[in-house]
Amino acid sequence: MGYKEIYNSWKNDPESFWMTAADAIDWVKKPSKALFSERAPLYEWFCDSEVNTCYNAVDRHVLNGRANQKAVIYDSPVTDTTYSITYSELQEKVATLAGALLAKGISKGDRVIIYMPMVPEGLISMLACARIGAIHSVVFGGFASNELAVRIDDAKPKAILAASCGIEPNRIIEYKPLIDAAINLANHKPQTVVILQRPQCTAELIDGRDYDWMEFQKSAEQTECVPVEGNHPAYLLYTSGTTGAPKGVLRPTAGHLVALNWTMKNFYNVNPGEVFWAASDIGWIVGHSYICYAPLIHGNTTVVFEGKPVGTPDAGTFWRIISEHNVSVLFTAPTAFRAIKRLDPAGEFTKKFNLSSLKAMFLAGERADPDTINWAQSLLGIPIIDHWWQTETGFVIAGNPLGIDKLPIKVGSPTVPIPGYEVKVLDEDGNELSSDEFGALAIKLPLPPGTLPTLWNAPDRFKSSYLDKFPGYYETGDAGMIDSDGYLYIMARTDDVINVAGHRLSTGAIEEVLANHPDVAECAVVGVSDNLKGQLPVGFLCLSANVERDIRQIVDECIKLVRDQIGPVAAFKQAVVVDRLPKTRSGKILRGIMVKIADNQEYKMPATIDDPSILDEIKLAFRSIGYAK
Repeated sequence: MGYKEIYNSWKNDPESFWMTAADAIDWVKKPSKALFSERAPLYEWFCDSEVNTCYNAVDRHVLNGRANQKAVIYDSPVTDTTYSITYSELQEKVATLAGALLAKGISKGDRVIIYMPMVPEGLISMLACARIGAIHSVVFGGFASNELAVRIDDAKPKAILAASCGIEPNRIIEYKPLIDAAINLANHKPQTVVILQRPQCTAELIDGRDYDWMEFQKSAEQTECVPVEGNHPAYLLYTSGTTGAPKGVLRPTAGHLVALNWTMKNFYNVNPGEVFWAASDIGWIVGHSYICYAPLIHGNTTVVFEGKPVGTPDAGTFWRIISEHNVSVLFTAPTAFRAIKRLDPAGEFTKKFNLSSLKAMFLAGERADPDTINWAQSLLGIPIIDHWWQTETGFVIAGNPLGIDKLPIKVGSPTVPIPGYEVKVLDEDGNELSSDEFGALAIKLPLPPGTLPTLWNAPDRFKSSYLDKFPGYYETGDAGMIDSDGYLYIMARTDDVINVAGHRLSTGAIEEVLANHPDVAECAVVGVSDNLKGQLPVGFLCLSANVERDIRQIVDECIKLVRDQIGPVAAFKQAVVVDRLPKTRSGKILRGIMVKIADNQEYKMPATIDDPSILDEIKLAFRSIGYAK
């Protein structure tokens, strides 16, 4: 069956569709049905089942012939270290850590914060929690103490599993002082802190609370998997809230297993045994779903990469890893490829490596601009697939499902909704719009298995954040349109839609035009306040390496491009060239902060910002064109 037949089979009988998908999971007690709607609009899936995530991700593969297959490949250019862990070795390491946690009184339902860099022990920690039914909450290693304290107070963990440091290309980030300060700030005090001592930095341990990673497990007995109910939380992952307080996205165990396993073959088109690389971090949702859980549940080999797309040591790092480890599918952020393209626009580094193993590349996290997709496509000659999803959903909402049906690619569109998601474009009053009309993107309830059923200890906030604006729908917070072929276009966050003299314009559409200029490697457009027109767009341009043309001429050409392709209605008259854009560590551009800088509003320094000093550079750039006094 092709995409349309499979999508319609889900739409006509979602219960049967997801029960069939559930057959691929090893259950302790099979679910009697898929959907539980008794508490609608708080829907749940497979509630009456019993299952264990770690068993499905590790133990069953050891029993079914994959014991000696590589489960994890660790590649760390920042420490010049590469090694692999087989499924049987992973089982031993996870079962031992799980036994040590049990011995410390940590069991089913208890929370554990994981504060790790990109090392295999991060995955081992996640799986050890899953093994005993503990609920993990991974916090990006190096997060500021006050942000970590907020998460400690909300999750109330019994333990923190951490490393002594994280390693950046030019610096070492000590984690232990951040953890100590966070615990001092927090009202809740974790009983146990376990530290993986890295040779680059040794942390001082506090007697009675802190334990060395190796010593902690020295006398531990390996423990078996603990069955949990289908709706038992697998983990909490905090995502930024508009009010400043982070939202604890809750992930239910059974739906998580079923949905992630289904996506590996049907969407990403990888077979068990192949190498799958998600170049992200375990602190983000991509790291949860597609570094740790989905590849292992499906019997793939996953890559844990500790480095950067450029600078560790050069713009050829991604190609080296693909070549050395026979990567079949790469999943990364468009930001990573814009960085590579900026330093190596001709793709010279690809000529040094054998990339024949790579079947497809998937992009998500930021809008994938057509220029970047076309560049990668021409360079690699494989499908370059943009896809759209969120921390809250945990897996893809819309994309090109290569394992089902390779659909025609429309550059600029993440293609079509996948089974489980009925996406609509709505106006401000919740009325469905016609094809090619721009509006808010919403998903008809219920959401599919594996998506968030609620927020941790905050059901009212869940409803107000996602359900109240459009009754019967989940509000994605994204804006865009659907064309006559059913292809989605994600143009902006709803708060990135600007109003210029009464005309609603997408900043993403303007960015798309700017990115097509041959000298522009990366760009961002924000709407700033204007007394006459309400808002005006301002462009920020990062140029490709070795561009020597007059900057003013490039800016003028960019302004003309927008005028020619979008029209005078955009009132796009100002752009400025900068060396870099302010981003989170996951690669998202901080457009909201940029707007506040331009409008002289106070803002909170985001905990996720990659380099705070960039905001001073953005302020100077705004001042050069008459903003940010």
